[in-house]
Amino acid sequence: MLIQVSSGILIAAAVSYAAYRAGSLNQSGAWGAFLEGVVIFGLGGWPWAILLLAFFVSSSVLTRTFGTRKAGLAEKFEKGGQRDIGQVLANGGIAALFAGLHFFFPGASWTWMGFAGSLAAVNADTWATELGVLNPSMPRLVTRLRLQVERGTSGGVSLYGTLAAIGGAALIGLLAGLLGPQDGFCVVIGVTILSGFLGAMFDSLLGATVQAIYRCPSCDKETERTPVHSCGEKTARIRGWLWLNNDRVNLACAAIGALTGALAGWWIF
Repeated sequence: MLIQVSSGILIAAAVSYAAYRAGSLNQSGAWGAFLEGVVIFGLGGWPWAILLLAFFVSSSVLTRTFGTRKAGLAEKFEKGGQRDIGQVLANGGIAALFAGLHFFFPGASWTWMGFAGSLAAVNADTWATELGVLNPSMPRLVTRLRLQVERGTSGGVSLYGTLAAIGGAALIGLLAGLLGPQDGFCVVIGVTILSGFLGAMFDSLLGATVQAIYRCPSCDKETERTPVHSCGEKTARIRGWLWLNNDRVNLACAAIGALTGALAGWWIF
């Protein structure tokens, strides 16, 4: 175990530093990724590390590849493509928790399923956000599918975004099936994809209903940014709970994925 933890520290340091140098993480995000990596790499081992890297690498590649497509929507998002510690912990904190639980329950399958479900949810949500902007038609509000909304609107869904969410969950599901319980390959894949999709849809539901959304009086546009819009004008809240920002919505997304996966793992295995 000491060798595994020591290796986990070195690997986590190398990966977080490389991501910082590549511009995927800012300084606080690199520290957050390092702490999560130490827990997941050190306590879980290589199977757990591979799932985490699959999420981080795939989401970072998509962010960098399609960054220009989202450039015109930057004023809508609370933060940019360079992740800070809040985003890192919101996306990976639940996964790290289940890696810690694995240390205390090493023979339990539900910890692996909860871990995989959490990462499938945040990966599905990230893929949907990055690839949904490619949809040829305007997205629709998840709570009122007849209502078209601007691209980048919280709670907006589209065909491309939905397919991307399934693809993001499927990537984690396939790896979870290959690296998880050998007697439940297809079950693990199916449960993980379902967990990821439900988490991403819950994220959209919160975005359409209770996430804090603001309006810039100068640009007359809705945004997640507060207290100041990208143009420099002070924003005003128009709906949602004041405390429920995008990071906490992402945390809820990860929690729903983890809960679905863990409960299914506990019941099936």
